[in-house]
Amino acid sequence: MGKKEAQKKKIKVAFPHMGTISICWAAALRKMGIEPYIPPYTSKKTLSLGTKNSPEAICLPYKLILGNFIEAIEGGADYVAMITSPGICRLGEYGKSIKNVLADMGYDANFIELNLYDGFRGMWKFLVDLTGNKNPITIFRAIHIAVKKVFAIDEIESFYSYYRAREIKQGDSEKAYKKALNLIDKANKTSELKKALKEGLREIAKVEIDPDKDVLHVDLTGEIFLVLDPFSNQNIEKELGRMGVQTRRSLTVSGFLKDAIIPKMCKKGETHLERAYRLAKPYLMRDIGGDALECISDVMYANERGADGLIHVSPFTCMPEIMSQNIFPKMRENVSIPILSLILDEQTGKAGYLTRLEAFVDLMRRKKMKSKLSKKENFNQKNEVKISTK
Repeated sequence: MGKKEAQKKKIKVAFPHMGTISICWAAALRKMGIEPYIPPYTSKKTLSLGTKNSPEAICLPYKLILGNFIEAIEGGADYVAMITSPGICRLGEYGKSIKNVLADMGYDANFIELNLYDGFRGMWKFLVDLTGNKNPITIFRAIHIAVKKVFAIDEIESFYSYYRAREIKQGDSEKAYKKALNLIDKANKTSELKKALKEGLREIAKVEIDPDKDVLHVDLTGEIFLVLDPFSNQNIEKELGRMGVQTRRSLTVSGFLKDAIIPKMCKKGETHLERAYRLAKPYLMRDIGGDALECISDVMYANERGADGLIHVSPFTCMPEIMSQNIFPKMRENVSIPILSLILDEQTGKAGYLTRLEAFVDLMRRKKMKSKLSKKENFNQKNEVKISTK
């Protein structure tokens, strides 16, 4: 099917939600002359639809993706597309399973998979298979704008995290952040995207903050879907920001692209996966699937950077993350930062979840205060010794 024919039929293509990723893939599809169909953002209804039609022991991301697809098809999407992967993680089998479930439910939408681990070639093949358009310039522009938007959004979100933890009036930074995302979404060219990024950062910078506020710095790691998706992680970054905690995502889409998509000659510095193999080696010698290797290395990296703590989020039944959690106790012999592991599924209650977060934040504050007092005492003792020697 050629580009003109695709436009004539107005083919609608939907991806599942994972945080703000829809802004990026929608830009690529528009460049290819395809209409992106963005399903309603993940909600309790989405989760209910996915849970009802999923195997009982399957993980939370699977249920949410299935729910997204059901809502997309019922909303008029012609194609539903998702990322797949090789290797040990069950993600490689999710596509086949979801395709069968949708067929059993009587939905006739086309199902297509994107293997990002094939790198640039995988994205190229996906766009050609979807549209029939083999024009290299069009395909390159589509991939280029999507990748650029990924990096722009990650920069916006990092900036937002700083302001969210220090804002005077709660909610101001979130409003500015949403305006910034809207600007990124509307940009159709790289030149427009540069302007949108600068304007978005300026919008967030207008938020009134207390620059001297004593904030905590926490790294967030775990299974990448849960790290990036606010619905599935129950808005963990927003809740921590409310408590005066600046978060840093150890797993990001831009970090993933550096490992899987961007050619080696275009990369600057050490990628997340390269760092993972280096830092995780004393505890985990090889990749065991999912994001386990990265999670182990993220603990070491957070400790090296002097973070106040690390939170590990994972879906119930995710075997690679279960392995990570079992390695953490051994790592505590060599790292000083506190680690909180949170396992999430559709049964996770908000109240108990918040209680654990608040207790962890309190623990980090006490530890930080104790460390400051200890340094002060050591400093005073050294001064006393100097005075007495004189």
